[in-house]
Amino acid sequence: MCGLGDDGFEREAADPEAGIWVRGVDYLSGWRDAREATAELGDALSLVGVESAGVRLRAASGADGSGVVRLELSVASAREVAMLARVTAARLGRVG
Repeated sequence: MCGLGDDGFEREAADPEAGIWVRGVDYLSGWRDAREATAELGDALSLVGVESAGVRLRAASGADGSGVVRLELSVASAREVAMLARVTAARLGRVG
């Protein structure tokens, strides 16, 4: 797993003002987990050749403190990811 920003995919830092915070909920652990998953997803997309300019990844925390990865794709990148998913499904025998 490479460091954040090494692969060219756009990522945002945590925004503490983005939502309502509830006392006692551990948002930071969820965000850290999402940050790692964001880096893993960015690495995987790079490996399969998805153009980084069309992808935006963001780590966040849900209302319950669980990690959330937000993925925003350009139309071209969405079609490319869809094609890659279909090819993978076919290889795994999951075409239905």
